[in-house]
Amino acid sequence: MTEQANPMTCNEFQAQLPEMIGSGQSLAAHAHLQHCALCRALLADLETIAEAARSIFPIVEPPENVWKRIESAIKKEKGIIEPDVEKE
Repeated sequence: MTEQANPMTCNEFQAQLPEMIGSGQSLAAHAHLQHCALCRALLADLETIAEAARSIFPIVEPPENVWKRIESAIKKEKGIIEPDVEKE
């Protein structure tokens, strides 16, 4: 028998797809994609969209003081007293 006993449905695969993509794992060898042209096409479309988005909106890390200010604001909101963050 060459097929899996309980093959994954398209709905099951697509429900897990965001987590699989987010993990950074390669999906090329995923068993469902080996026999499902619809999900292969969906994944190809998503990869094209993601690549276009990366070129339009490159990832830019904010300056370190931004994170310090956010942390300070959260602590202040929770009532944790902390000296003011240096301003640049």
